[in-house]
Amino acid sequence: MSINLFFRQKLSSAVICHHVRRLILPVSPNLGQQRRSSIYEPDYLETGKPKIPQYNTLNIQLKGYDFAVLENYQKLVHKIAEGMDVEVEDGWAVPPQHLKVQRFKPESTIVDTEYTMTVYERNVQVIHLPSTVGSILFEVLQTALPEGVSMTVHEHKEEHEETRYIPDAELLELKSQLEELRGPNVKKK
Repeated sequence: MSINLFFRQKLSSAVICHHVRRLILPVSPNLGQQRRSSIYEPDYLETGKPKIPQYNTLNIQLKGYDFAVLENYQKLVHKIAEGMDVEVEDGWAVPPQHLKVQRFKPESTIVDTEYTMTVYERNVQVIHLPSTVGSILFEVLQTALPEGVSMTVHEHKEEHEETRYIPDAELLELKSQLEELRGPNVKKK
């Protein structure tokens, strides 16, 4: 086989490949990018999926007077949510509230007895909760709710994030002492 014949065959196959490539690739460059990115997943698979609305990030807030009961119920809430394929993002405790309750003698303002009660709070945060699963989850949790525990469900806000942290009294005291030492001439940043 001569060198001329060899180069003609290679050249003709290169021209054929070029023409075939032009036929396969679309004319519009944007369309080609879409096709290349979705080679393995056709577009009709995404359009066939049902569009179920989802809740925003929700906090399931649990409050009660008995610490042990509240802790066990929080574990149960977490377990039920994960069993229903609900994504649990976070769970946290809030510092307890101390309440002073007074009981008065009948028809007087004299204190008969005085009680100090502690209210404990736990939160479970769920995300990407489909609306079809949400109502079932809340009903199951309400049914399993122990006596003395209250449950509320609300959308997550920044105020809820701030309440979970206990302010450091010693650090705040040191900051105030530092400001006193600086004097009134220094501007605050």
